[in-house]
Amino acid sequence: MRPSSPARQAAAPRVRTLLLLFVAVLGGLLAGAGPASAHAALTGSDPQQGAVVEEAPAQVSLTFSEAVALSDGAVRVYDPKGEQVDTGTTSDLGGNTYAVDLHAGLPDGTFTVTYQVVSADSHPVSGAFTFSVGAPSETAAVVPEQEAGGGLVGGLYGFARYAAYAGFTVLVGGAAFVLACWPRGAGVRPVQRLVVAGWLTLTAATLAMLLLRGSFTGSGKIGDVFDLSLLGDVLQTKTGAALMSRLLLLAAAALFIALLFGAYARRDEGGGDAPSDADGDTDVGTDAYRGSGADDSERGDLTFGLAIGGGVVAVGLAASWAMAEHASTGIQAGIAMPVDVLHLLAVGVWLGGLAALLLALFRAPADTPVETRAVRRFSRIAFGSVLVLAATGLYQSWRQVGSWSALTGTAYGQLLLVKIGLVAVLLGIAAFSRRWTARLAETPAAPAAPAGRAGEGGSSGDGGDGKDGASGKTAGGSVTARKPGKQSVATASTATASTAGDSRRAAQLARQQAAMAATRAKRIRDADPSRTGLRRSVFAEAGVAVVLLAVTTVLTATEPGRTEEEAKAATSGTQQSDTAGQAGVLSLDMPFDTGGQGGEGVVRVDLDPARVGGNDMHVYVQRPDGKAFDIPEVKIALTLEEKNVGPLPVVPDHIATGHWSANGVQIPMAGDWEIAVTVRTSDIDQVTVNKNAKIG
Repeated sequence: MRPSSPARQAAAPRVRTLLLLFVAVLGGLLAGAGPASAHAALTGSDPQQGAVVEEAPAQVSLTFSEAVALSDGAVRVYDPKGEQVDTGTTSDLGGNTYAVDLHAGLPDGTFTVTYQVVSADSHPVSGAFTFSVGAPSETAAVVPEQEAGGGLVGGLYGFARYAAYAGFTVLVGGAAFVLACWPRGAGVRPVQRLVVAGWLTLTAATLAMLLLRGSFTGSGKIGDVFDLSLLGDVLQTKTGAALMSRLLLLAAAALFIALLFGAYARRDEGGGDAPSDADGDTDVGTDAYRGSGADDSERGDLTFGLAIGGGVVAVGLAASWAMAEHASTGIQAGIAMPVDVLHLLAVGVWLGGLAALLLALFRAPADTPVETRAVRRFSRIAFGSVLVLAATGLYQSWRQVGSWSALTGTAYGQLLLVKIGLVAVLLGIAAFSRRWTARLAETPAAPAAPAGRAGEGGSSGDGGDGKDGASGKTAGGSVTARKPGKQSVATASTATASTAGDSRRAAQLARQQAAMAATRAKRIRDADPSRTGLRRSVFAEAGVAVVLLAVTTVLTATEPGRTEEEAKAATSGTQQSDTAGQAGVLSLDMPFDTGGQGGEGVVRVDLDPARVGGNDMHVYVQRPDGKAFDIPEVKIALTLEEKNVGPLPVVPDHIATGHWSANGVQIPMAGDWEIAVTVRTSDIDQVTVNKNAKIG
């Protein structure tokens, strides 16, 4: 067993710290992300949310910001008693508008519409709104509190998505590091374990996502995870096809790994030591370890074949994300998907290669140290990856954000700014790593342990007595004659036993000397200040890379800024207006932010008929994407400052999810009234927003 060096013992806490950092960041982002954000927003409906119509409609239609997938029963309508009154059959009217028919003979009162669909980029979308026939009324309809993609199943699905990205990064980056930078690493156990762990993680996460998908986009019940009928439905969707394609590609990746760490590693071990070039670097790569011409040609062919095969598999794995997520929807999808593939590959080569380099620097055995040329080659490859990331990331940012206001005013834009900041920090640390790499000195590998041979006492330098026990040869090569006699048989037996004992002692001593030589070589290598500085900077890079990868994964589950702003604009144009509309209804739209978690939204106040005397007031509370949601308290105050009237308090009654109403609100005189709305989203988070409007 190889003794642990002080450097390795010191490295163990750092590796554990990095793992703890990954778990902490992953847990924090999962907790903060909540259910998967809706990437298709409801932009309109007929009847509109909160509308009061004279006669019951024959159907209810919903318009979304992008195409969605929905099955029968995805849209449901409930009457004031909480009974379902739709036919259950949905239809596509075109233009991202979908409808469900209603039964005839519906009563007056407030109706509740619920919907649960899947957006084109694979994320579930759910919500509810109300409209009234004749006049608003109380309703017994119950809206599910759990959003689509939430609950235990949503949490498990989200964790599997994080694990899939991490596994892909380690698998692609680790294999690329071995093939392109450090061929001898194919025989290093820590590197082998890293790549295999990436494959296992990605495979397990993909299987989990495939099983969880039906429940994730549907009921959200853990018992539905193993429902084969749901699994069959999932396989008919774009996301299901992408996950199955990924599993097939992972089968090919398993063959690639077997060849990389089998035939390729054995051929590489037989190639001997690497020659040094003019600047003293050890030359590694496809021409690094040269043996005979035939072996060299075979090794080159194998390397070329692995590079081509591995590249095809890596592109296919990256495409399994591009085909089913952000890149597959929106503008310029035909350009966005190959750009997304390049972006994912660059992330994998850079960050996964960084993980492999970190292991090589801290965990590589003394007889197989990572060569200077390997570090320098990875530095160049990483720089090229960064250039690809910058170009593809710039395009993706423009496509998903679209405006400066979306960059700073949406969750997607803010996360993107965090990602840009992390990349800047990572590049700064990488600059220090390149400086250490430039000063790195090459340290020779420790000699391998010689194998002891049975029946051989060894030379005097190996701890033997300088004689061959069988023939009686001296160290100088002369032969001592033996006279035959009565004791010849006994003497021969004794000599044989003595020779066997000397052989075992010599082999043991050789192993001890090899271990001491390995320890000395590692001590010399660890004493190089440039190598120590490189280790520290690479470790810091890996820590930032963990956070960067987690933030990138959250971005894929966040509604793009462009979509969010388009949904806001469409909702404002179809449902909200700051001027008196038809039939004399005054509608005021007031964004609010209480500062707490889930404290952002829009409150809309409708006043009908907005004139002196009695008025009906309706208050609607929505999230930024247009979804109705409940809050603990909402209060209104009316003030006419020019006449020194008010504030006149109004406390509306809760009618339905996100809907409050007050009848007989008295406006004593005409004027420019200030309407102040106090919104409380928790026990301590509260804010008052206001607007002025001419009434009467």
